[in-house]
Amino acid sequence: MEIAIIAHDNKKADMVQFLIKNRIILENERVKLVATGLLGRNAEHSGFKVVKLLPCSMGGDAQIAARVAESKIKVVIFFKDPLASHAHGVDISMLVRICDVHNVPLATNEATAQLLVDAISQQL
Repeated sequence: MEIAIIAHDNKKADMVQFLIKNRIILENERVKLVATGLLGRNAEHSGFKVVKLLPCSMGGDAQIAARVAESKIKVVIFFKDPLASHAHGVDISMLVRICDVHNVPLATNEATAQLLVDAISQQL
């Protein structure tokens, strides 16, 4: 099961902490993490095996959207920073739309992400 992880700059540390908190589930041999740019490197430095794509600013979110459309990615966890403006808001909207079109669960905060990971753990 491919799970995409994305985080705005102010949320990258929160995402890494979320991964560490859920390490047992996310390191399962049937789970494959896919991440954008710097977040992927940060996750690797914390001991996770991650497929790294481009940074969001260079099209990483579009790469994730393409994998969603190809039915490769089954869950997207995107820690958004709702208190900051983002230059690539259109790209974020595109990813949300693709997840909706293809009926792929998308968590945009830790509480929802935890519910998804808990549900995944029941399937592994």
